[in-house]
Amino acid sequence: MNPILQKAKWLSLVDSGDIRPYVYMRAANRISNPGVRHHVDWFPWEPLILDPLDLRDVNFAERIYHLENTAFGPAAMAIPRWVFYDCAVIPGLISGFAMKTEKLPPSLRKVMTADFHHEWTPISLFIVIPTMKKGEWVAHNLCAINSLLPEADRLYALGFLTKAYGLWYSNAETCCGMTQWGNTALKLHSHYGYLQILTAYTPVHSHARTITYRSEVDVESWELFFSREEDLRFLERHEPTGLMIDPQVEHSMIDLHIRIQNGEGPFYLGASDIATKKLTDPLIVYRQKRF
Repeated sequence: MNPILQKAKWLSLVDSGDIRPYVYMRAANRISNPGVRHHVDWFPWEPLILDPLDLRDVNFAERIYHLENTAFGPAAMAIPRWVFYDCAVIPGLISGFAMKTEKLPPSLRKVMTADFHHEWTPISLFIVIPTMKKGEWVAHNLCAINSLLPEADRLYALGFLTKAYGLWYSNAETCCGMTQWGNTALKLHSHYGYLQILTAYTPVHSHARTITYRSEVDVESWELFFSREEDLRFLERHEPTGLMIDPQVEHSMIDLHIRIQNGEGPFYLGASDIATKKLTDPLIVYRQKRF
């Protein structure tokens, strides 16, 4: 195992075959030469390949849907079944990690209501959808069983590694995504590449206090999630603008968004700044240095 991953002790279960990465994708969308763009040795395992158009895999699909619905239902953001099928299954890629159903520990079995009709039960999922721009994908949804478990039973970095696996497998050059200001997910999403702010205020979304971001996928940033070291490369290339974004103050989001649409950007957030701040603290807005 790569030493950087040793904190994720559950990966030993992948080596033993009790956990495996999976790819849930219709055959017509299969990736040519998956995993060749980003040179990391993190994912040496052969994935389970499942087909959403194959009735033999319906039980696995139900487990994916159950996990997503359980994770996001309380926030009223669960995906309706038709959206899951029309907007994720048909055009996109769903990947993650699955555990042998018979090996599920009691805490996971309780949450997932294990269905023994399928050998495997998904414990995480990442939905990514290609856009019309070549090499660009939209991160539509990410969740892991950790959000439903007591802290003692969680699998370290399962969510982070799930998204990393999907970006690696799909050979994604650029990843766009959405999350809400003040959401802990921002601490995770900022470690896949330098995070450019596309919208700071998004009333078109169900939640107007949503950030839309874009990152050029950069595997060198991934290790910093585990090491917690400051991203010196980012600081060498970016500088503070003097602006701050306050996750609790809507007008600060609107003000920054107006600057973006007026062409004053691009603006960025720094992963190290996000990592050291409370979720409610104002964040530094950066721009690229002019050399």
